[in-house]
Amino acid sequence: MGDVAKDLAAGTAGGAAQLICGHPFDTIKVKLQSQPAPLSGQLPKYSGAMDAVRQTLASEGSRGLYKVKQQVVCGAGAGAAVSLLACPTELIKCRLQAQSALAASSSVGVAVKYGGPMDVAKHVVQSNGVKGLFKGLAPTMAREVPGNAVVFGVYEMIKQHFAGGRDTSNLGREVLILAGGVSGAAFWLAVYPTDVIKSVIQVDDFKNPKFSGSIDAFRKIMASEGVKGLYKGFGPAIVRSAPANAACFLVYEITRSSFG
Repeated sequence: MGDVAKDLAAGTAGGAAQLICGHPFDTIKVKLQSQPAPLSGQLPKYSGAMDAVRQTLASEGSRGLYKVKQQVVCGAGAGAAVSLLACPTELIKCRLQAQSALAASSSVGVAVKYGGPMDVAKHVVQSNGVKGLFKGLAPTMAREVPGNAVVFGVYEMIKQHFAGGRDTSNLGREVLILAGGVSGAAFWLAVYPTDVIKSVIQVDDFKNPKFSGSIDAFRKIMASEGVKGLYKGFGPAIVRSAPANAACFLVYEITRSSFG
């Protein structure tokens, strides 16, 4: 089993585990948020989070905690598809962005000065074949699958909260901006350490790699820098994500509605 296959399997399992562990909490949250207001003199369906857990387990069993919202499923599926396209472009982007730091490294073969994106692709393919463009695919999938599930889930949850139901067609632009911005920030809050691991693997030297895979990168970062090492650059990522995602979803909604 090659290193790429190992990383892919480990990353996929890691992403699945993250979804499996976190989804029950999301299910309970949605149940509490979506329960109708009780009529006068009546008690709410759920008195709190633990009561929602107890009622769900009693009536539906453990499977009731894993009802997947359509938007979450679509987001996760989109993340898996996007990963195959994003991995090569992310690798090229990261190596271009990090080449000044790589040039100062003492490692052999990392001080390459790239002339542009195509030059990066050319060097990578020449040194490691086409498969080199997919280095870091496992952490890319581990970022995109749960990350996009969170983005679309949070976005729809906020819209439905303000709309008071599933019909969100009449929401104002300010709500769409808020929902998009919060969902963008939620993406990085959910998966930022995975993005750090992806980046260090993708800028790693092919001939003399510092990291053998995602788990090795995680262990070495924790050993040398602690938890804070997994959040390097977190501030700029958050500052960027909120307005960028707000603009993205707003333009999407406006464009979609313009077609009727």
